[in-house]
Amino acid sequence: MDDSQDPRILLVDDEPTLREPLAEYLGGQGFAVTEADSAAAARAAVTGDAPDLVLLDIMMPGEDGLSLCRHLVETRQIPVIFLTARGEATDRIVGLELGADDYVVKPFEPRELVARIRTVLRRVARSDGADTAMEDWNYRFEGWTLDPLKRKLTDPEGVTVPLSTAEFRLLRALCDHPRQVLDRDLLLDLVQGRTANPFDRAVDNQVSRLRRKIEADTSNPQLVQTVRGGGYRLAASVERIPPDRSA
Repeated sequence: MDDSQDPRILLVDDEPTLREPLAEYLGGQGFAVTEADSAAAARAAVTGDAPDLVLLDIMMPGEDGLSLCRHLVETRQIPVIFLTARGEATDRIVGLELGADDYVVKPFEPRELVARIRTVLRRVARSDGADTAMEDWNYRFEGWTLDPLKRKLTDPEGVTVPLSTAEFRLLRALCDHPRQVLDRDLLLDLVQGRTANPFDRAVDNQVSRLRRKIEADTSNPQLVQTVRGGGYRLAASVERIPPDRSA
């Protein structure tokens, strides 16, 4: 995001009585807002210059917000905040597992939404602007290679293993803390970029999905191990390798 420009927000909601006044309010708070009334319109809106963040309703006619979120985070790595009337924990967990950065339950206080937007944008800016010399270096463990720039995981035979955004964030967090026990609250904070919340199953489900991709035997995991009463750890040494800029 260019600091000289207003943050660009794509607001996706099929209900004009919510979308239009919210877009006006956000515009008054210093955001450049584009509106979309469907997933199809949103897909068209991100084909060119991608927004800095998407505010996304879950319940829409046609393609729903969950499906669109999966597309946005896996193909464009665009931060997503869900606007949802669903209050059940399972619905929020599904959204977080798909890689959403946050959610706000309708009806909401617009000032709270603005605060959440700015929090997510700050986190993304810190991630993009990190000045650590090894920030873009690959992780290598037990023959596996994780490329943080391309968000690509390669197995010991050189075959690419697809990762969702949530799985990538989880594996990178584990690689950043090899052989350390990371409890669920800390993993939620590292993976979702938000303060810890009580929905521990979101992390458990992500770990199960990641294990299916990197463990030879998921019933006896050797890489991502469960620490009873503690959390999870990557039971491997991690080496940092400079990326191949010519690839």
